[in-house]
Amino acid sequence: MAGDRSSLVLISEGPTETFRIGKILGRGLKGGDLVALTGELGAGKTCLTQGIASGLGVPGSYTVTSPTFTLVNEYPGREAALYHLDVYRLTGSADLHEMGYEEYLLGSGVLVIEWAEKIRDAIPDEALFIVISWLDENVRKIEFSACPERIGFWERTFKEGGFE
Repeated sequence: MAGDRSSLVLISEGPTETFRIGKILGRGLKGGDLVALTGELGAGKTCLTQGIASGLGVPGSYTVTSPTFTLVNEYPGREAALYHLDVYRLTGSADLHEMGYEEYLLGSGVLVIEWAEKIRDAIPDEALFIVISWLDENVRKIEFSACPERIGFWERTFKEGGFE
């Protein structure tokens, strides 16, 4: 990751809190934003994405699941669509062209990529990178990385309790 970057670390005490963090994120994301998620299997990437979907206003009638076998799921949001990619099964960024990655990257929706480390060379440095780590059975460390201005925005947002 080139350039000046800052980080923000949040601790989630369980899935409900991870979802809430995602919901706050979703409310602050705009069309064209990219969120690159990394973390071990079961760390909470999909749970965080479900919260993002809720924050974006994806109707509750949609079940947000990890698109491991379909590679991408699209959901209508209030102001921007959610494009949810899971690149776990890809061998690298060369596989992205076949799935139309550029269209999602340049589109007007919010793009969330699970297993982003597999395609790191295809993710713009402007993306919001989030690493989710296990601390114990339920507790997770959620570390955001982005340019200092963007991290400052998220620090203020979470300190103030979100957009509610």
